[in-house]
Amino acid sequence: MVERIKIKRFWDIDENAGDELKTLVPSVTFKTRVRDDSIGGDNPYRWEDVTTWDLFAGKRVVLFSLPGAFTPTCSTYQLPGFEEKFAEFKSLGIKDIYCVSVNDAFVMNAWAKAQKVKKVKVIPDGSGKFTRKMGMLVHKDNLGFGERSWRYACVVNNGKIEKWFIEPGAEDNCPVDPYGETAPENILNWLKENG
Repeated sequence: MVERIKIKRFWDIDENAGDELKTLVPSVTFKTRVRDDSIGGDNPYRWEDVTTWDLFAGKRVVLFSLPGAFTPTCSTYQLPGFEEKFAEFKSLGIKDIYCVSVNDAFVMNAWAKAQKVKKVKVIPDGSGKFTRKMGMLVHKDNLGFGERSWRYACVVNNGKIEKWFIEPGAEDNCPVDPYGETAPENILNWLKENG
């Protein structure tokens, strides 16, 4: 018999029982598509596995997650905001900024291209494994999305989560999409105050 491990969602945490938000990013392998000009043709991309160790080891980064590529708040405010303020984050000791979403590599790459993103790195979490292990997977069936990420961000140093930023009101099929806690300005303010 296979034992199933239940991953708690952050709003299921019982503070009195000693539970707490994750302090380390979970170990997963992301299936990415990277440009490789040696392939030639109209679609010179190949599959490349990227682990959380590859992304987070030995550096301080900002990770933010959102419900989906090409969605209004994500495309109008959040992703462009992080791209625009990249130099400011860099001046505060942030090496990279990662945007993760429960979308496949094709969608994430097309979205980054459409948004003219050059500095923020998009991470496809197509099956939601990373998001589930972070405790942030929610159902958005009310919008026809299926399982997606709740909107959150965190400052991560060498794989250890220093600070969480989580939008309020998390629940399955939430009728609203709050945005403010995870805005780049809010995270920049925290970095300025806390180093």
